[in-house]
Amino acid sequence: MKRSFLLALCLSAAAAFAGVYDIADFTAKDAVSSDNQVFASYGELSTASVDEAASVPSGKIVLRQKFAQESGLNAYQLYIGQVGDISSMTALSVPSNISYSDIIKAKLYERRGMKPGDDAEKVYFDGKFVYIPGAASAVAFVNGTQIDLKNEAPAATSTAPKQECDEFDVSCDEDIIAAKNSSSYDVSGDLNNTNSRADARDYSASAAAQDVKDRFGIADEVRFWSAVALSAVAAGSAVLGVLQQMKSSEANDAYKKLENIANTAEEKISVGCAKIKGVTDQQACIDYYKKTNDSAAFTTAGWTYADLKSRMKINKDTKDSYAMARNIWFGVSAVSLTTAIVLFAW
Repeated sequence: MKRSFLLALCLSAAAAFAGVYDIADFTAKDAVSSDNQVFASYGELSTASVDEAASVPSGKIVLRQKFAQESGLNAYQLYIGQVGDISSMTALSVPSNISYSDIIKAKLYERRGMKPGDDAEKVYFDGKFVYIPGAASAVAFVNGTQIDLKNEAPAATSTAPKQECDEFDVSCDEDIIAAKNSSSYDVSGDLNNTNSRADARDYSASAAAQDVKDRFGIADEVRFWSAVALSAVAAGSAVLGVLQQMKSSEANDAYKKLENIANTAEEKISVGCAKIKGVTDQQACIDYYKKTNDSAAFTTAGWTYADLKSRMKINKDTKDSYAMARNIWFGVSAVSLTTAIVLFAW
């Protein structure tokens, strides 16, 4: 029973802290207006439920918007509208062993190591894929397990015939053609395509620049889960400390009962020695009865005075042992909890 209680307490403590990566409910009251890119038309969007977001009707898309609150806690809401142009965003696949609904209720991060409150502000759902503006991959935590959302779409292959070049034609040089394709943008033609190419280049440069941040940023994740583990250790140690205190109290009660019996027996011995005729040294008489089996006549249950003192010593040693164990477990709990608080606040 005690082991089950301890296990349940530790699991509940870990689950409570793991909840910082989940969205408990969608209660934000803020209204959101659609733009003319992801959504097909302007106007205020209507809210949606998790079930609607999990099975989005054809031709629609759901936005999950994060709002910063004065309390410091973020609020979230789901909005649904007619889908527009989403070609500038990467379609991220949800692993087959993970429920799409769980991803809707999980905070999404562009990379590992980000703090719990630094999740993506806008996330789009079409019932099959997940879209985050500017992100080519994402990370979520479902039931404490890291889930990676990646772009698993096959790369498009070009079927255009290769241009035949004259060896003396400088304008047909492959390096020059490649440079023109990567640097020139048609401002009078398809602006969406041009912007998409520019965004892709910017995202690649940003990802490369943040590579060092990714390597050091993982320290935040390590600190968080270390704090969770230490919190569970603190809770378990506190429970063990309480159990040791209970045992120490039981041993102390037994010691006090025997102490009362021993005190009563000593009084009876003193009175008995005083009544014996011819005894000139009362203390010698008392010491004699305390050390011999004759003291059983002055105690209950036939115990000698020496037996009582021996049992009292055992009970006192037991009490001291449990008290020391109690102090150790409470000390471990205090140190673990203090360290966990420091890691959470860091």
